[in-house]
Amino acid sequence: MRQWGTMTATQTTVRVHNFSAGPGALPLPVLERVRADLLNHAGSGMSVMEMSHRSAWFEEIIQGAENDLRGLLGIPADHAVLFLQGGATLQFAMLPMNLRPAGASADYILTGHWSQGALKEAEKLGRVRVAASSEATQFDRIPSGEEMRLDPQAAYLHFTSNNTIYGTQWSSEPVPPPGVPLACDASSDFLSRPLEVGKYGAIYAGAQKNLGPAGVTVVVIRRDLLSRTPAHLPALLDYRLLAEHKSLYNTPPAFAIYVAGLVLGWLRAEGGLSAAARRNEAKAALVYRAIDESGGFYRGHAHPTSRSRMNVTFRLPSAQAEKAFLTQAAEEGLEGLKGHRSVGGLRASLYNALPLSSVDALAQFMADFRRKNG
Repeated sequence: MRQWGTMTATQTTVRVHNFSAGPGALPLPVLERVRADLLNHAGSGMSVMEMSHRSAWFEEIIQGAENDLRGLLGIPADHAVLFLQGGATLQFAMLPMNLRPAGASADYILTGHWSQGALKEAEKLGRVRVAASSEATQFDRIPSGEEMRLDPQAAYLHFTSNNTIYGTQWSSEPVPPPGVPLACDASSDFLSRPLEVGKYGAIYAGAQKNLGPAGVTVVVIRRDLLSRTPAHLPALLDYRLLAEHKSLYNTPPAFAIYVAGLVLGWLRAEGGLSAAARRNEAKAALVYRAIDESGGFYRGHAHPTSRSRMNVTFRLPSAQAEKAFLTQAAEEGLEGLKGHRSVGGLRASLYNALPLSSVDALAQFMADFRRKNG
């Protein structure tokens, strides 16, 4: 039985190179700030985990997070910002509940597992169309504009901006027909690069990749679309009600919002999203170079024109080689490199908080492993 009382812990600065696809790495300065403020936030005499979400302290936290998010992304005033719960998976259902009128259809572009999940949830609740898909080539690329068959009467056009499992990413968003709102699951590349929010009707993202810890989901939605929300929805599934109450209709995921706010502050201090994009491009280039210069020893899944800067997926010559790679990588402190269980292989997730030094270590390990086993 665990004994509670005065406890001491040996502090260590040893941290692994964390390539986990999610929850992903958090910035070390943010973790240190959380540790420093854990028992007494801003002189309140309590932790954020203990304070009322109606208090002035928490009002400052959530408003500060929204302000920093608006500043980083350039979110216009005609878009509301919501901090919700349930992850992006709940948004698969909330989006059609709120934005697809009765009898209307919505268009979905399929580029992987999560866009398929969004489609499946939406079709439980009404009509959907597959406007384009790369499933025939195992989701190894982003469909071209010529492949898309878009409905000019669709309630919205939905796409997933980055595909963590297959390692593909949209370089620019699809263009919907005039008057059709664009909706995006941006969970795994949110805040990794600048975004023209004004092009979108709705953007949603789970926090646990680039924004913060698991537990909070951000929704950015054009305010005029809130008029579509039907009156019969349960309160916590109602975008309009949640926007009217500024994400405080019920107790929000307070601690996750607090940490997300710190991450947003860190991003601002690091030069904003343009600087983040440059860092992410440099990190991805290192890993793709290790793949491309391996003479086929490493085989990337994604077509070069569709490669993700967030999730690099690749295979080795055999399952045995992949197992050995993972074992030896872990011995070198390179963690989280196993591919998704549905496809296998290897995956390096290069989210904002992962430092270039970690990617350098991975690229060097890949070169050494190839020389010894190629």
